[in-house]
Amino acid sequence: MNARHLELCAGDEWADTVREHIIPWLLDGVELGDDVLEIGPGPGRTTDILCTRVAKLTAVELDPDLAAKLAARFQGANVEVINADATDIPLPDNRFSSALCFTMLHHVPTAELQDRIFAEAARVLRPGGLFAGVDSMTSPDFLELHSDDICVPIDPDGLADRLLQAGFEDVDVYAGSAGRRFRFRATKPGG
Repeated sequence: MNARHLELCAGDEWADTVREHIIPWLLDGVELGDDVLEIGPGPGRTTDILCTRVAKLTAVELDPDLAAKLAARFQGANVEVINADATDIPLPDNRFSSALCFTMLHHVPTAELQDRIFAEAARVLRPGGLFAGVDSMTSPDFLELHSDDICVPIDPDGLADRLLQAGFEDVDVYAGSAGRRFRFRATKPGG
């Protein structure tokens, strides 16, 4: 993530957006269960809110500096931070009641690696577990923010098929009316 983008994602304005719009939009009517995985928390603005809604939260963060800062910040809380690659999560099969990701998938360098994250989410979820997320839709402003940054936007029109191929069912992808974000929800079979 470039410095300007990281600064925005760690800022108070983004925290307000996450708290007031993004998390409520994604999780409206959703039961997360007792053991939740957050994939790619970055500076942790989503983690701040999620940890107040669940009994146990595990955050998997690729960047070692961000992971260390999160671990220090949440020491003694109901959050475990693991510095790991979400394409190969070092956790057991069938553990989590739900897995979430917030505006991070476009930072994954290729569609193939994004698909590996989907498959890993399916692996670590319990049967019947929920995989849900929000990501941004591409636009000139969005691309400008990501200059000198990894940016592989996801086409929401093709996401349902990708999630089905990763092993999910009951897939729902919804693009917001403002055309800035989309959300998805999918279930691991067998619940």
